[in-house]
Amino acid sequence: MPQLFRFCLLSSLALAAATAAPEPSASMVRISTTSQQPDYAVPWNPGSVVSGVGAGFVISGKRIMTNAHVVSNATFITVAKEGDPTPWEARVLHVAHDCDLALLEVYDETFFEGTKPLDFGGIPELESTVIAYGYPIGGDRLSVTRGIVSRIDFQPYSHSEVDSHLTIQIDAAINPGNSGGPVMQDGKVVGVAFQGYSGAVAQNVGYMIPTPVVRRFLKDVEDGAYDRYMDLAATYFPLLNPAQREALGLEDEDTGVLVGSIFDGGSSDGKLQSGDVILAVDGRKVFADGKIELDGERVEMAEIFERKFKGDTVELEILRDGAKDKTTLELDRPWPFEMQGRAYDRRPRFVLVGGLLFQPLNRDFLDAQRNDPQKKVDTRLRYFFDYYVTDHLYREHPEVVVLSDVLKDPVNTYVEPFKGSIVDKINGQDIRSLQDVAAAFSQPGEFHVIELLGEGRPVILDRATLAEAGERIKARYRVISEQNL
Repeated sequence: MPQLFRFCLLSSLALAAATAAPEPSASMVRISTTSQQPDYAVPWNPGSVVSGVGAGFVISGKRIMTNAHVVSNATFITVAKEGDPTPWEARVLHVAHDCDLALLEVYDETFFEGTKPLDFGGIPELESTVIAYGYPIGGDRLSVTRGIVSRIDFQPYSHSEVDSHLTIQIDAAINPGNSGGPVMQDGKVVGVAFQGYSGAVAQNVGYMIPTPVVRRFLKDVEDGAYDRYMDLAATYFPLLNPAQREALGLEDEDTGVLVGSIFDGGSSDGKLQSGDVILAVDGRKVFADGKIELDGERVEMAEIFERKFKGDTVELEILRDGAKDKTTLELDRPWPFEMQGRAYDRRPRFVLVGGLLFQPLNRDFLDAQRNDPQKKVDTRLRYFFDYYVTDHLYREHPEVVVLSDVLKDPVNTYVEPFKGSIVDKINGQDIRSLQDVAAAFSQPGEFHVIELLGEGRPVILDRATLAEAGERIKARYRVISEQNL
């Protein structure tokens, strides 16, 4: 699949002409950010400082809505009203990295004097006109552009690179800088512009976050915290093959999906089994292609789970061993999927002992390894990342800890070839998290013995020399901290 991208500056949507609509100038906000990008290659470094410009719009409750990627890793945020260049300091009130939305609040509430909160509408119909508002390439003046709704579908959200949600496609390219601005129809917000394809992949194709996703985010944060999206925590497959349907005992030629894997600790654990057929969800028929009817549209079955919240229940009608049955799930978010998504607003975690750097495996860490020409990503490491969920590797490794680098010193002679290996045991203790690493090295003993997956010989450190070596290594490599758990 061509890679989607999102933008940290806001520009126009280069949309087709249509009828005029009121200009929400009293609602628009220009957002300027200073952010610090984490350095996963040298995790004790503060990271590079970059600036960006995005857009937002005022909603009820003296809040500003924008994209999560506009304010990700931000250390300083200012906002300005349309037509008024005065910067007002703001902060992130709530952020949802899994659906690329954020709410800001301004420290001085007099900022909102003269502003007009925008209301939200529904899902626009196919081939209907929408109007987008923003600031082309970070420009200072409001720009108005128009276009046509061309598709309503589930699509990947590029901000996290692991989440997919309902998305509305418009027949226009979203150019670099198009982020956080409202997309409107009949005077109401019907979406938030957030990502598109590069010109080399597709022309005149852009995406906006529809209001069901926006409303869910706003509902989730009503209790003061964001709980993220829930998940069925099971794989399922369409049942379009007539022979397969007959073998399963299905009579209706267009009903049901086949359950594949069940993820431990998730919502379906103990409720569904591999080989079950899901016939209906909350009384809604599940079609053989994995879709349901919702709000007059035929959408992915996952959409019904996505509109629920932590602790909500869902009733499934299933076919098991030829007999129909019903089961009720309490929805929760399975943790294994987080490892494969991008992380924001937190510093890289690590432990440094005797020049040996230990880090948990995740997407940001793996990308840093791949981008370093001096490092070779081990095949086993790629396997653990790619198949962490599908092969249930998380059962034995809730966190995959990697010996990611070696800061050369006499205390760690000959350890260099082990870089990139997965840590299995330290001093006989199973390593299942980064905290286990810190705990194992705190144990008394003459030596520290580090066992690595797939290696026939251990790495051994002389414990008596580590304190002196640690100070020497910190000074030589300008290490400001030896761990961040």
